Amino acid sequence: MNKHHIEVRDLINNFATRSFRDIADQDYIAARLSYRHGLYSQFHWQSLQALEKYLKAILLYNRIEAKNINHDIECALEHTKKLPFEILRSSSTNNFISHLSNYGRFRYLESSYEIRGPKLVELDKAVWEIRRYCKVLNYDLKLLDGKMQNMLEPEIEMIRKSEKIPPQKFKISGGLLEKIMDKTDNTARNALIWQNFFFGKVTRNRVKVPISFHAVNSPLSLNPEILDEVIKYIFLPKEVINAYREIAKQKK
Repeated sequence: MNKHHIEVRDLINNFATRSFRDIADQDYIAARLSYRHGLYSQFHWQSLQALEKYLKAILLYNRIEAKNINHDIECALEHTKKLPFEILRSSSTNNFISHLSNYGRFRYLESSYEIRGPKLVELDKAVWEIRRYCKVLNYDLKLLDGKMQNMLEPEIEMIRKSEKIPPQKFKISGGLLEKIMDKTDNTARNALIWQNFFFGKVTRNRVKVPISFHAVNSPLSLNPEILDEVIKYIFLPKEVINAYREIAKQKK
């Protein structure tokens, strides 16, 4: 690989880090703040944004073409099947992703939503599980004897082993979350580590977070007959239009 190709490779990896992983870290902290203060619609959207960007970073680090994701987290997961490794994640994380796919993408209350159970803990776990893969894993390292060793399998093995130790001990070198945790005067630090079982300096045996039930009906779900007038003035996704037209028919 010549010098030009190395420079381009490193710049693209830097793009993946700064434009996706670092912004995802900030979305994650914002989602935690929203949940803590009862802003559940914002919690859904920011959680979706965080996990979507982590997945986009992973795909870009591994040069997987994925230009059609937009804000479709299920589409992003489908692309991860092309990776040279499997993203290990729990059923809790898969269920949380499905929850976000159902509710998080509707930013303008186009759809009714609900939130119940320990969703903040589910977010923390999902971020921890997926973010572990959010760095360059497939690279060559020059050994002391001068030979080159591909580090993909050793890196993946370290991720596997992280499930057997306290989650706080797994770190990404140079990660924004890690930098925030290390600086006690960082204004975002409290929002990150508050009742966080997965990220922080202290190993926790348990956390205490508010478990809420909150449900909101969409204006269109209450009055689907206004749909045709509404879409004269604003854009609504085709799937939303079709769903409410069907509901309007059933109400007649």
